[in-house]
Amino acid sequence: MTDQIEHGAAGHPLCERLSVVLLTYNCAHRIDDILRRLTELRLPLVVVDNASADGTPGVVEAAGVRVIRLCRNIGAAARNVGVGWVSTPYVAFCDDDGWYERAGLAEVCDRFDAHPALAIVNTRILVDEHFVDPLSTEMAASPLSDTAGVPGSVIMGFMAGACIARVSAYESVGGYHERFFMGAEEETLGYALIMAGWQMRYVPEATLHHRASLANVRRMRPYGLRNTLWNAWLRRPWRSALRWTLFVLADAPKNASWIRGVGMAVAGIPWVIRHRRPMSVELDAQLRLLDARRFATRRPLFTWRQSDAEDPSGWERADGSAQVGLASRGGAGGEPRDGARDSLVEADRWPPAERRRDQLRVRPSYLGVVDRTIDMRDDGQ
Repeated sequence: MTDQIEHGAAGHPLCERLSVVLLTYNCAHRIDDILRRLTELRLPLVVVDNASADGTPGVVEAAGVRVIRLCRNIGAAARNVGVGWVSTPYVAFCDDDGWYERAGLAEVCDRFDAHPALAIVNTRILVDEHFVDPLSTEMAASPLSDTAGVPGSVIMGFMAGACIARVSAYESVGGYHERFFMGAEEETLGYALIMAGWQMRYVPEATLHHRASLANVRRMRPYGLRNTLWNAWLRRPWRSALRWTLFVLADAPKNASWIRGVGMAVAGIPWVIRHRRPMSVELDAQLRLLDARRFATRRPLFTWRQSDAEDPSGWERADGSAQVGLASRGGAGGEPRDGARDSLVEADRWPPAERRRDQLRVRPSYLGVVDRTIDMRDDGQ
């Protein structure tokens, strides 16, 4: 281990600068390997369990790691509990299907040290340890210009389980809002941060490995649809909110998840109106720039289900040997931002080769990142 990696430019051990908060839920069958890889980082590790019913907390404790057991599932807001136990200035968030490489983490901390306005760094995401997630490819190609002098690709959104945050920035905006549960929770926090003047960047020098799980994906789709609609009306000017709403309603597959998501969004209208605080015209102009790219990739109006699992064979490899086109689109996909963290299913769940063609969706998002949801059979549920 080099001194640069161990101590960074600040001269302090990495363990005094960065902690890891791991969120778990019903993952007893696969959490052992994740814990092993995270403990190898030799960083403070805080595990928060969202009221698992399969013995996950016991598995974590058996591995010698302390776990904070919640009495009920509060979704993304459980990360707030983990941050409350952190004593370092920066925190790396991780879900129970991924882990970080140690290399690059000190460099991220150095960037935080050098740029006090930097709140969030999204790392490079590798799937199956060989493929660069198109989310990372899209972040690297962000068209947004840097006006703050902070290095890295400018982003206005991030992946919750692949980001490193400045604790003071995170806490200053209240972290994740429990009302949103999960699905587009990055939008909610991201809007709060950019409206408060914080910066977010994509930094590929740090890497998260993602071994995605399909658990709970179908159940999360309505929340993702509801939350992206709520976020639009809470934070965007009227015209932009209306434009985005029409696009989302037209673009999302028309199935039971769509019906439930729309119903949940409508039920929350009184709350949204009471708490509406739109962003500045200048910030919305940046989002509109990204909206235009997203609108150009809208799926057919009467798409009714997700397509089958994505095949990563066309993705950019970690060695850069192949790269997927940023504007490709294939069969029907899912609601905005719900399940972007679950971009790949296990190999034995991939569809036959003849059904894999054109199933990869790389859809430029209004957040400056790819909006790729699970492409799996939905069967109208």
